[in-house]
Amino acid sequence: MTQHYIAPRRFEMPAHRAVAWLARHGLSLFGAAELSVPGRTSGAPRRVPVNPLRLDGGRYLVSARGNAQWVRNLRAAGGGQLRKGRGTRPFTAAELPEGEEKAAVLRAYLGRWGWEVGAFFDGVTATSPDAELARIATLHPVFRITTTDA
Repeated sequence: MTQHYIAPRRFEMPAHRAVAWLARHGLSLFGAAELSVPGRTSGAPRRVPVNPLRLDGGRYLVSARGNAQWVRNLRAAGGGQLRKGRGTRPFTAAELPEGEEKAAVLRAYLGRWGWEVGAFFDGVTATSPDAELARIATLHPVFRITTTDA
């Protein structure tokens, strides 16, 4: 488990809040959703905007910034909720180990949102060689999520 984390800069916080507010009210920018996961200590819901990725029938969450607080909370809770407008989808989460599946998810994630999050991936892009993806994979937790609603 990596301790790598790139904290948001002060000027980025209003944009994060705006994206989360829009997702909460049904206006998803480029597929964004609001993640809600119980805090490790308080149990209070912690919310953050995320970009859920659909790939080959699976759904994934990638932490572009590394070992963020939402990642630590999700590991502890084992699941959370994704919200877009009035729709809230509870899910369970399983962290992917290093390997081909994780590399494929990272490649697809960078292909979809590289323009937004590329700065956090040390120059690696969706078209980078497998060795480069493997190099940065340990820095970016990836979770397979399974919705639990009917």
